[in-house]
Amino acid sequence: MTDKIEKTAALTLSYQQPSEFYADHLHLFSHLQRDDVSFNATVNDAVAFREAMASLFAIVSSDYRYAPKDRTQYAAYMQMKNSHRNQGLAKAHYAYYDWLLKNDPEAWLILDPVISVHPDKVTLEVFSKDEGCYAALSFDHDFFKVDGKVGFGTTNIDFSAELATGVEQIRSFHETQFSIGQQSVTFKTATAVDLEDTEVIEKKIKVPQSWIRGFLQVQSSAQLTADTFELNPIDLYNCLHYLRMNADVKGQRRGLRVELVPSLAPRLVLEPDDVVIEGSAGSYQGKQAKVIRLWGRRRLALLKRFLPFAEKIEVSLLGNGMPSFWILQGKGMSLTLAVTGFTASNWSQSLSFDLLLPRKAEALDTLTTVSKYLEKHFVASLAAIVKATKATKVEVVAALQQGCQQGLVSYDIAHQVYRYRPLMEEPLDMAEFQYRLPVEALAYDLVARQKAIGELSLKVIANEGTEISAEIKVKEDKREYLTRLKLNEEGHVARAECSCHQIMQKGLSQGPCSHLVALRLHYAAYLASRDVKLITQETRFYSRRKKSLQSTVQVTLNNKRLLLSRDDQQQQQFAFNSVQEARQAYLGQVSQLEINGYIEG
Repeated sequence: MTDKIEKTAALTLSYQQPSEFYADHLHLFSHLQRDDVSFNATVNDAVAFREAMASLFAIVSSDYRYAPKDRTQYAAYMQMKNSHRNQGLAKAHYAYYDWLLKNDPEAWLILDPVISVHPDKVTLEVFSKDEGCYAALSFDHDFFKVDGKVGFGTTNIDFSAELATGVEQIRSFHETQFSIGQQSVTFKTATAVDLEDTEVIEKKIKVPQSWIRGFLQVQSSAQLTADTFELNPIDLYNCLHYLRMNADVKGQRRGLRVELVPSLAPRLVLEPDDVVIEGSAGSYQGKQAKVIRLWGRRRLALLKRFLPFAEKIEVSLLGNGMPSFWILQGKGMSLTLAVTGFTASNWSQSLSFDLLLPRKAEALDTLTTVSKYLEKHFVASLAAIVKATKATKVEVVAALQQGCQQGLVSYDIAHQVYRYRPLMEEPLDMAEFQYRLPVEALAYDLVARQKAIGELSLKVIANEGTEISAEIKVKEDKREYLTRLKLNEEGHVARAECSCHQIMQKGLSQGPCSHLVALRLHYAAYLASRDVKLITQETRFYSRRKKSLQSTVQVTLNNKRLLLSRDDQQQQQFAFNSVQEARQAYLGQVSQLEINGYIEG
């Protein structure tokens, strides 16, 4: 009941010639088959522009997945370089792209940035190669001295390592020109269509559907309810400095804990040494104290070159292990980095992320009305859209959520407005992007069936996590499968077992089976719908910090037993005559901890 083959979307991006930096002029050539977007201007702050563009390239080319050393690619590169030494630039690029398509198709997981020229801003959007980061770089029109007429719209632009090298040549003592368009406009060069022996550059890219789906979901998740707070640039700098000077230790915790206490400054805690970085931009304005743990903290180093030009930082957190948004606001520009906290291979955390977002297509009529309005005005706030469409706020929000997931609309979290931004030149078939893999479709089908998943068996293991098991009945196979998952304290899958043929023979080498995915989804639904008054098994972690000292308490309810563990002290265990008595003692202990200033982690 599984299929390892992942579908891909074939894209062909055509450019008149590669984007280049020449004679202090940065020209980004746009896709010939999309809108003829045009923008010509002089950059007011060349150094800030250079560092912002360099940060964007670092994000789009980032890949934090483990990759062993392989010198065959370097040997092939040198062979290509020697064989095309005396050819024109355009023809050499074409030969290089053609070779990559045939020999290394995975190199084309990087999709060229999507650029939108709107009446208020120029915005570039990218998604990293490992599906771990989304970024949006915006420039106000006031950041430039605009020359000539501006052509509004959305398109793709050629973006390569050669262009990034050229951008590094921008200097403050030279006036830098910036252009976007399909044709060369300012300086005269022999372009690809003018040369007899060259062709238009075509990038034939095979992008996995999970990549496009992740791009859409991470961007659309910016609309969800989140905990927000502010940091000063020096706070993030201190965090990055510590990570730069201290290597991660294998086997030890590598998370970033954010402690939020009402009326107190936010605290960033770096594991495993519990290094505390106090926020200096003001107090947290939320109503409830909480600890949110994030992963992927090393990805924040992608912001290092933009950081000196940031005046303030806004952080928006969706929850433990969920995407976090880091918005750096500078003079006339802003950079939004969304860190997912997981890579494409982390199927368990990806499922948790998917559960945050709606799946059913609703309010299609309202979506059409909203899309037409945004297509005409390019950018608008939620209040303006509600007023113009005369629909209810609930209908408009649902339509905008659908528009973001379908790639028609983007939500600019930095400025809290919606923009018309079609991701592709052709409308996306959303049926192909509903699930990451075929096993997910089968898993959701099993969850929806009545009595397909038997009674959940939960076993709380102190200081280790929770073991979940259930029997899953598959009608088509005429048998039941015993499926078991062990989730560690961080919510990750520590062990997975299933009696199906795939897992028994090959383990997780080909990914999880549909039964494991179904069990994980069923457990998540159980947690969301459970009644606190009826719980029989649960574990909560509480912490309290005084200056640099931190005390922690773990409280566990396991049927008729209550377990208390304080820091490194010996564990206390209490036995009761009934589950109800144990539950009352457990809830009383939780209430007392909160009164004493402990916050749940």
